Amino acid sequence: MDDGVRKFMQDTNDAFPAVEKMSAAEARAFLAGRRLAVTNLGDVASADDRSIPGPGGDLTVRIYQPHGPRGGRPAVVFAHGGGFVLCDIDSHDGFCRAMARYTESVVVSVDYRLAPEHRAPAAAEDMFAAWCWLAEHADEVGVDPSRMLTAGDSAGGNLAAVTAIMCREHGTPAPAGQVLIYPAIEPFFDTESYRKYSTGYVNTRDAMQYYWREYLNDKMPSPEWLVAPARAESHRDLPPAIVVTAGFDVLQTEGVSYAWRLRKANVPVVHRDYPGLFHGFLTMMNFGAGAAARELLWSDMRRLLCVEEKATA
Repeated sequence: MDDGVRKFMQDTNDAFPAVEKMSAAEARAFLAGRRLAVTNLGDVASADDRSIPGPGGDLTVRIYQPHGPRGGRPAVVFAHGGGFVLCDIDSHDGFCRAMARYTESVVVSVDYRLAPEHRAPAAAEDMFAAWCWLAEHADEVGVDPSRMLTAGDSAGGNLAAVTAIMCREHGTPAPAGQVLIYPAIEPFFDTESYRKYSTGYVNTRDAMQYYWREYLNDKMPSPEWLVAPARAESHRDLPPAIVVTAGFDVLQTEGVSYAWRLRKANVPVVHRDYPGLFHGFLTMMNFGAGAAARELLWSDMRRLLCVEEKATA
């Protein structure tokens, strides 16, 4: 690990609370109080919150429109990370603005229901509802429904993967691709990366056990793939995937394993592994070492969305 990266990671790790010792409300308030100001407001032409119908009532989405002519744009339906418990559409605002700018896509960020107030599979159901809503209202939003991706980081990567399976199972128009950024795939805590990086690398085993406990309440839904996408009977006929993993991350092993499962099922996969980086690095907009990885992600997404490649300075 580069010395500068190590220091940034250590500072981040030291500042991150032991969420497993806090209530969800306390952890949310702590993180919201330390949130950095968004510095790239001008990356998009507009960012509007909208209420849409959801399975648990009204569901808020934030729609980011890129600069340029509207209509026929590709789109990304995005789920933020936070262990199904923390974060919201504001915590990932800067990242979504950059995504809209550099992929020239309409980004729809989903303010899905959080645990423990709403247990599994509420978050997945909200993400799927947002996907279906955008597909049905594509013309109104200015989106080409044949060029839509499902995407998310960490817990959001789980929701993006589950949404792709739900589309297949429900006969809903399939995403053009799924973007899984260091995704949480399984409530299992004894993988190689869990054993190696359980503490000291920002995201800990204790924190992940807490997140899954809050989301599941020790009860797996049926079918289990609604929360653990690796448990689907088949991964055939799923959309192409971009999978991002970080070497110093408890979730690295399961992310690599899921990329392998998809490839084994003949799903095209682009897997970008960053052995010298840690969980969360890609969405930390103030972390310089993540900039090159974001540029590569935008390029990978543009290819899935059939957007002409441009420089992303």
